[in-house]
Amino acid sequence: MNEKTFFLLLIATLLFVTGISCAQPLSDYRWTTIDATGEAKGRHENAFVEYNGKFYLLGGRGINPVNVFNPETNTWETKGKSPMEIHHFQAVVYHEAIYLMGAMTGKYPTEVPLENIWIYYPEKDSWEKGDEIPKQRRRGGAGAVVYNDKIYMVGGIDYGHTSGTTNYFDSYDLKTGEWKILTKAPHIRDHFPAIVVDNKLYCVGGRNTSVHYPDNFGAFFAATIPEVDVYDFKKETWATLKEKLPYPSAAGGLVQIDNKLIYMGGECSWANASFQTQALNLETGKWEQLASLVCGRHGSGAVLYQNKIFLAAGSPNKGGGNMNSIEVFSAEHEWQSLFNGKNLDGWEVKCVE
Repeated sequence: MNEKTFFLLLIATLLFVTGISCAQPLSDYRWTTIDATGEAKGRHENAFVEYNGKFYLLGGRGINPVNVFNPETNTWETKGKSPMEIHHFQAVVYHEAIYLMGAMTGKYPTEVPLENIWIYYPEKDSWEKGDEIPKQRRRGGAGAVVYNDKIYMVGGIDYGHTSGTTNYFDSYDLKTGEWKILTKAPHIRDHFPAIVVDNKLYCVGGRNTSVHYPDNFGAFFAATIPEVDVYDFKKETWATLKEKLPYPSAAGGLVQIDNKLIYMGGECSWANASFQTQALNLETGKWEQLASLVCGRHGSGAVLYQNKIFLAAGSPNKGGGNMNSIEVFSAEHEWQSLFNGKNLDGWEVKCVE
């Protein structure tokens, strides 16, 4: 019996004896920093999405390469650069491509929304200019999701960090190219993620970036939106949940685990980015607080993979600054600590006690 087989048998035995479940409750989860090999380009106001078992960092302020993280080996790989500066967007995956819609380009504070959808093909490491977005519906910092072969885009701001926060709601048919204007959301918001769960679209976090202009520039940091708006695709109606986001912020990460939405990080009026991890129980409508991030951050995305949450890049501060670290939210620290810091491969891990 070799060392690795011995450890596998030991793990099974200890899990049984100690009663540690393979399906840990979220209250047992902790954030840990991954000691990755290779390096990602520091950035914020970027996207972070999973495609075919790997995680893609795209865009962000400046013109950046695409960085790809392999969660099986904890390694980063660098691909080609984006064709232009693309930031403030939520990327979505559809078939063999990653779509960027509802994005901005240019420098703070007068960034302009992109005129076209942009498409990245991971297998080819190539970019393509997609269909034009109707002029009156262009904005950045919008939430975007895929549902039944359509991209749905909600909210966003017309003109950078100055004016025009909206509650617009639109769909783009990925098969026909048809653009359709839909019923407005209950609240205006930008700098936020959206997600689809059980035929419903959820808008969580965000702010009214146009609240200040032109009298009190920068007041938008405190103009966060605590309400959670929900669109029912079957009924084609909007509603607002009774319970508000306890610690509202903008540009946080959002995923679903089981019957809960997990919202983490974000930007608000504090000097540093939020470190909160907040969970909404979709059955009870109640929020709970989970373990804090290792590093508060905003302006990136979150990836759910094999029941773990991965969060990379973003900014640690209110207003700016680039990070290139990656951390994971899981319950593995509970059993990894049993082996004095050795994982299944027998090699060193970092645990949170």
